[in-house]
Amino acid sequence: MAHSPITIVGLGSGDPDQLTLGIWRRLQSAKRVFVRTEHHPVMALLKEQGIAYESFDGVYEQHDSFPEVYEAIASRLLKEATSGAETSGEAILYAVPGHPMVAERTVQLLRERCSEAGVALDVLGGESFLDAAFASLGFDPIEGFSLLDAAELQPSALQPQLHTVIGQVYDVFTASDVKLALMERYPEDYEVVIGHALGVGGQEQIVRVPIYELDRDQAYGNLSIIYVPRSEDPALRNRTFDRLHEIVRILRSPEGCPWDREQTHQSIRKNFIEELYEALEALDNDDPAGMQEEFGDVILQVMLHSQMEEEVGAFSVYDVIQTLNEKLIFRHPHVFGDTGAQNADEALANWEGMKAEEKKRKGTDADRKSQLDGIPPDLPALMKAYKLQKKAAKVGFDWDELGPVLAKIEEELRELREAISAEDKEKQADELGDLLFAVVNASRFIDADPEEALSRTNRKFKSRFQYIEEQLRINGKTFDQTDLLEMDRWWEEAKRQ
Repeated sequence: MAHSPITIVGLGSGDPDQLTLGIWRRLQSAKRVFVRTEHHPVMALLKEQGIAYESFDGVYEQHDSFPEVYEAIASRLLKEATSGAETSGEAILYAVPGHPMVAERTVQLLRERCSEAGVALDVLGGESFLDAAFASLGFDPIEGFSLLDAAELQPSALQPQLHTVIGQVYDVFTASDVKLALMERYPEDYEVVIGHALGVGGQEQIVRVPIYELDRDQAYGNLSIIYVPRSEDPALRNRTFDRLHEIVRILRSPEGCPWDREQTHQSIRKNFIEELYEALEALDNDDPAGMQEEFGDVILQVMLHSQMEEEVGAFSVYDVIQTLNEKLIFRHPHVFGDTGAQNADEALANWEGMKAEEKKRKGTDADRKSQLDGIPPDLPALMKAYKLQKKAAKVGFDWDELGPVLAKIEEELRELREAISAEDKEKQADELGDLLFAVVNASRFIDADPEEALSRTNRKFKSRFQYIEEQLRINGKTFDQTDLLEMDRWWEEAKRQ
């Protein structure tokens, strides 16, 4: 039994006058006609001419999502083409709005599956809604153009320097999603254009609104689009990563900044550390405006060092981003794979397991002679002590409970006192280090990061000391005019604040 071939034709963007002569003849001669939807102006012409067809509009009501609808339509057409003795070998004509190859998922599904099913497939063109958009909205796509699907619109796909047409804006709910995505990249009052039935005589409407009004008082339907005009506004370009890469490249170029051009990894190494600490200060102060600025300064350091390597052909910042993305995906199998994680501890275990596997694949473990290798040498000493102890604990070099840890602190404190009594400066420094190391050990057992704990105490000290300074100012005194007893009283007041 021969399979029926399928021919897909485009009905144009709406106006019956735009229907090509060849497709009209196909519609007139076809014995089995299916249309994706009756909600298209050309359908009235088919009815006038007595052309029988079957619509898939009912399928939309049977499913909860568009992907399910498109899957059902493609499956039905393939079934019609591969079964049924009475219609065996009889061609099927499937008509879709616009051009079959523009925003038609059912056509893509059929292209993927017809060959495997042994069904011949032919795709004929038709005027798409883009042709009408170019004419009605008056822009030339050669200037830079992007076509996006409203149902799957992500802010990352929006490029302000391109003319952007967003299709398949079927209803106000879809328009609301589009509005939210656009407001991630554009000001809320940026003017966009809503096009209804573009190119259809007597039905075309062009409405200009600010983005925030996209989902207000608009009658969206099957023939609606949203057009976002391209912009050269520097403020919009400055919200893109590519612009940052361009700026850093210019700064390092022969025509750029003499100071930036002369810098090396080593010359600005300390800047990296300083910017990190300034970002930490903004975090500690819970200062959103400070975070915004300081995070940018940290990113700048990454960009500068990456640009230096790009100039010698080693890698670019895009390689850095790719490596990071791949690492995040690989180390989160409970998110991007099929491994489960019910809580943070299980997620961390997955991370550590994949990290170990990553090192094994790269062969980096073979280069390490000690379990303590792999800790950056320039870490602050408190943080480094914490990491050293954690690595040693992984191989069993650790106490089982907190009691012996606290006893060790007492032992080290006693030895420090003895060193102080002996007036041995070098010994005192050694014993102080041992005491601090023992305190870090205790921090692990109570799940408190020592760096964070000490930072918290530093902030408390600063706040309370500044309270003393304020009280001195209120009382018209200086530090020379007070004593420890009075300052201690104010200190206790500050603790109660």
